[in-house]
Amino acid sequence: MGGVTDSMNQQRKWLGLLLAVIMLAGLIAGCGGKKNDGGGSGGNAGGGASTSAGSGGSGSAGSGDAGGELEPITFTFYSADPSPNWQNMQDAVGRAITAATGVTLDAEFEVGDAAQKIALIAASGDYPHLISPKGDLGKLVEAGAMLDLTDLIEQHAPNIKKLFGDQLKRLRYSEDDPSIYVIPTYAEVGQTYFDAGGGFQLQHRVVKELGYPRIRTVKDFENAIREYLRKHPTDENGNPNIGLSLNADDWRMYISVTNPAFYTTGGPDDGEYHIDIDTYEVTYHFRRPIEKEYFRWLNHMNAEGLLDNESFVQKYDQYLAKIASGRVLGLIDQRWDFQEGENALKAEGKFEYGYGHYPVTLTEEFKETSFWPVGFSPGWGVGITVDNPDPVRAIKFLDFLASEEGQILDNWGIEGEHYVYENGKRVVPEAVLERKKNDPTGFQRESGIGLYHNLGAHYGDGVLDSTGNYYTTNFPEQIVATYNDVEKETLAAYGATTWKDLFPSEKEFPVKPWGAAWNIQVPADSELNVLQERMKEITWRRIPQAILAPPEDFDRIWDEYQKELLAAGVERMEDEYEKLVRARIRLWNE
Repeated sequence: MGGVTDSMNQQRKWLGLLLAVIMLAGLIAGCGGKKNDGGGSGGNAGGGASTSAGSGGSGSAGSGDAGGELEPITFTFYSADPSPNWQNMQDAVGRAITAATGVTLDAEFEVGDAAQKIALIAASGDYPHLISPKGDLGKLVEAGAMLDLTDLIEQHAPNIKKLFGDQLKRLRYSEDDPSIYVIPTYAEVGQTYFDAGGGFQLQHRVVKELGYPRIRTVKDFENAIREYLRKHPTDENGNPNIGLSLNADDWRMYISVTNPAFYTTGGPDDGEYHIDIDTYEVTYHFRRPIEKEYFRWLNHMNAEGLLDNESFVQKYDQYLAKIASGRVLGLIDQRWDFQEGENALKAEGKFEYGYGHYPVTLTEEFKETSFWPVGFSPGWGVGITVDNPDPVRAIKFLDFLASEEGQILDNWGIEGEHYVYENGKRVVPEAVLERKKNDPTGFQRESGIGLYHNLGAHYGDGVLDSTGNYYTTNFPEQIVATYNDVEKETLAAYGATTWKDLFPSEKEFPVKPWGAAWNIQVPADSELNVLQERMKEITWRRIPQAILAPPEDFDRIWDEYQKELLAAGVERMEDEYEKLVRARIRLWNE
């Protein structure tokens, strides 16, 4: 198979080179006097043709005729993440981006198994023009699908260069392959966190009725749910209230079921691994003995009737529908995963059915680790494929999104429509703020604010633009302004202004020299891919089995699970991943 792939890649490279020569010859023959790039100037797949780079800034996004008008162009795009509010760029922000760049996207977003979809794309040899593959970039690189963006960035992307600055070297793929294949869009530059969206969630009505009890350990969380259910076993329509519901539909099982095992036991988020901060020793995190006790607690919750008995069979839309019904008292999830259901409640004015975020751990000896700092940790992002008809135009589009104008559009929207300036300060008018608070889904679909976030590189919360305003709306005053009165009442009862006030600060943890290990790209030809898939299959079968078993069977099932991991080669997998961790540290310190 490797020989066939190599041959195909070689043919593709020769074809791309031939195409570049032909197009460059055409440009020289027919466009000699032009200063601006035309709509077809990007036939140079490596970005190395000596065409004009444009004037930089937000204006660098487009390529048009001598009069400066942009020629419309449509790029196909696939994202391994869902985007349920996507409006085909017919929202306010989307129209503004198209007006500024001439670019529209024919976009497809994940609706099922994204990893399988990326594998199919890689195998097909027919690639979307732009792609955001998350953790499966290696499959596309191995297939020869991705362009090296190094020269394109150097020649045509001043905003991207400015944004990443001396961190640009961290965008390199690996020690052996220093190419830049994606612009990081899941990592913020200069990020300061001002709010929390994770932890354990309880409805505001629950903690209010119980007198705002301390919610610090899993036992506190459990007791609050049990006590409220004892008083209110059903809702006003006679439907049973649900204590705790988990979302185990496909990859979301990581978020709601398995990741909390390390958050609650002092381990940072490094995907499926625990990495010793001093020795860099890697352990499949389910092999930490303390995590067994977290899953024992979930087993106990099930035995007590406090866990939704459909947690491991419900689909994502069913999970959201339950939340939207108001019957689910507690969640263990991230806000971005459940907010569509919560937004439905807010749209109905049922703010007391919304959720607060609490730093719950197994016992008080542990610190909740949501804010363990990773520094600037690139990895996942958007790349340009070899099938893109105009890579220069594509990189200029991505460069516009990284510009000050592009980021303000993404975060704030349209001046005069979604924000105004008052004494030099960007302010969201009260009427707009009410829409954002009370109908977040409808507001996003109309405005487009936030829909383009994972398409472009961006500064993080707390970073100021050239006018002295924040790039994002996630700063303390604006965050508090978006809270509804019920949220503010709950926070005040706990002596907090924002949800982050309840969590351990990032200052309480050392910065990880490898960044976020979950976004380390595994080479497509590495045995790790097979081993990781094998461990996932075992874990996703055994963890639900252990949680749903009678308590007297839990230890037996857990021991069988651990033996099965060993037999499947978990130690070899750990050793191979440790090599990648150490390689990243070396790469970033060159």
